Amino acid sequence: MRISTKGRYSLEALLYMALLPKGTYVSAKSIAENTGMSDGYLEQLFILLRKAGIVRGIRGSQGGYFPGKAVDKITVGEVLRTVEGSMEPVDCVHSRDCPRQSGCLSRHTWSELYAEINKCIDTISLQDLVDAYKAVGRDEYSI
Repeated sequence: MRISTKGRYSLEALLYMALLPKGTYVSAKSIAENTGMSDGYLEQLFILLRKAGIVRGIRGSQGGYFPGKAVDKITVGEVLRTVEGSMEPVDCVHSRDCPRQSGCLSRHTWSELYAEINKCIDTISLQDLVDAYKAVGRDEYSI
């Protein structure tokens, strides 16, 4: 399992927003300029994140984006599944169509790994990332 730029950029953008004073909105262009990401790519990710309620946006010249709910209620798992899809390590974990299902020796291992991945990413909140950033105390922190 690999986390693509979709997941990494989404978390980085959300961390950037969470570090701003509460109630501040910020444009995708501003996030892009300050993080080195593409603003067009961020806009595409924000479409998905808005649909999921993770990000909210205000239109207009003074508009921008901000977290859609309290940062302690946004989990890494929620963000990753929104932009990446399932975190299954292999496609057959929940497939009922696998011809090898009854005799597969490794399916149990993949199912356990999938459960552990979800348990881990669902216990890390955006607030945890903010706290880790502040604990490191340097501007070069990245996810």
